[in-house]
Parts: sequence; C-alpha cells; structure tokens
Amino acid sequence: MKAQLFRGDLHYAGVTLHTAASGPVTALDTLWLRLEDQGVIGIGEVRLNIRYLHGYREEQVLNNLLQILHRWDWRQAPAARLAALDDEDCTLLPPSRMVLDMALHDLLARQQGISVAAWLGARDGLPAWHTNQTLFWGSERQMLEQAQRYVDRGFTQLKLRTGVADFATDLARLQRLRQRFGQQISLAIDVNGQWSLAQAHAAFPYLRELKLSYIEQPLSPANDSQLAELYAYGIPIMLDESLNSDAAITRLIAAKGALWGHLKLVKLGGLAPTLAAANRLRLADVPFMIGQMNEGHAATAAALQLCRVVQPAFAELYGGRWLNR
Repeated sequence: MKAQLFRGDLHYAGVTLHTAASGPVTALDTLWLRLEDQGVIGIGEVRLNIRYLHGYREEQVLNNLLQILHRWDWRQAPAARLAALDDEDCTLLPPSRMVLDMALHDLLARQQGISVAAWLGARDGLPAWHTNQTLFWGSERQMLEQAQRYVDRGFTQLKLRTGVADFATDLARLQRLRQRFGQQISLAIDVNGQWSLAQAHAAFPYLRELKLSYIEQPLSPANDSQLAELYAYGIPIMLDESLNSDAAITRLIAAKGALWGHLKLVKLGGLAPTLAAANRLRLADVPFMIGQMNEGHAATAAALQLCRVVQPAFAELYGGRWLNR
C-alpha cells in the first residue's frame, strides 16, 4: 500500500460562509489522502482551517498526520491498518484520524466493489438522504432571498446562523422567516456557543413562540453544566461543539432526551467512531444529526454514506454545494 497527500483551497461561488464562531471564510483549506493497494484507490479528505471548532492549527494537523504515516507498517493489509487506528496513541488528533479512517474505508469498499454504506452494513437503496440548508450571516435581504431559493427547490429544513449581531436582529429575522413560510418549514438556529446563560434565559421565551425544531449550541462547551437550567423551556437543545469524545456522548445520553446531538466525523475521528457514537445515541433513543463542517465533496460524501447506515433524524450535507473548484 502507498499513500499520497494533496493540499489545496476550495472556493464557494455565490455564498459567503460566515458564522459567529468562524467569521467570514474565503476558502476551505483542504487536505486529501490517496491510498493505493493492488491497483485500487481510496480517498480521504479533511478540512484544515476549522481551528474555531476543535482548537488545532492547520500545520498542527498536517504534521500530526505526517508523523503517523511515517511510522505506519505499509506491509499491513488495509483492514488490519483500519483496525490498528484504535491502537494509535493519544497523539493521533481527531482530524488526522478522520482522513485516515475515511481513506481506508473507501479503499476497502472499492476493493469489494460496493459503497462505503454497504460495507458498513446499510441496506440497498438510493445513495441519498434528506438534508437541511443553512442560512449564513449576511444582509436580511440576502438571507430571505436564499431561503426562498431553498424552499422553491423543495427544502423544508432551514437553520439560521445567529450570534453575529444582537438578539433583536436575530429574532426579527426568525420572525420574517416564520411569517413568510409559516409552518411548512422546520426552522432552527445555531448560536455556536455565543450566549451566556443570562442571554439564553432572555432569548428562550421569545424563541419558544416561533416553534423552533431545536436550538443548536446556545452556550459555550465550557458552560455545558448550565444547560439543565434551560430544559424547562421545552425547546430541544442540540449540542455540536460539545460533542468531541466518548465521554461527551455519555453526558449527552445522561440528559435523557433533553439534549440532542450533532455528530461530525472531524470531531470524533472518522466514520468508525462516529458510527459507534450514533449507535449509542440510537439505543438510548436520543435524536441526533449527522453533519459536516462545510467540507469538500469527499468528506460530505462520507457523511452521506454514514447517514444511509444510521438513518439520523437530521442531517447537514450541503458541504459540497456551490464549490466551483
């Protein structure tokens, strides 16, 4: 087996990625891993410039991956190499693990002539799953025009990025969306951990009137212990940035349905650990989403393959949309 790494920028056409956590994003700094074994190729992909999510610098992830690849035993078969990922020491960062895990899954599935979803046990079916669409920060006119285009194309789940401006601005936009589309759409917001507990207490009564499907990450992960004070409002709370380990999944399950989970391959380290987390949540009857970090086509496709296996209540699979190169 041999490997090649490629790095490049992916650009969106017609939309600017802008959240309260990321600020404006001009390009996706992306790393691809190409594995080849006996003439069959597997591809892995990870976006590097998401330090605002996991805290790792771009070069930190790249150097970590190179260190792991340099010490690999390249005589091992791909299946053994995939199993050995669980034996790597704690120096293997989740983004590095993701690109290795994805490339090995892709390689093993291609060697059998089947999809990754089928290799993971999914039943036969179309390679498709329902997804939401996100309304990134911009002018109100841009937001409403974008929402209308999504609804015209048949999308019924919209998520508004909030926390960039003040709450009055966010609330007015949500009210405009609800007035325009009524209850024909599922409406949610993503705060990206920007509120204090006091701000959340002030906002939740107004948001309850809008019948939101969920509120994503209202508080910083550092304040997860305060989330229980918000349960009484009766609005589902979806955690994202908080879910980056098995221990975090255990804490989510302990909330007994008051908290939902947004699972991402880049936070947990690839398909295998995300599948394990999804299975735990499914057994505990905790609703969850499979999503991605505005990543390229390969990473988005991997999330789609996982959706076919675990059949989540929610999905966020728009990462490859609008990419022009």
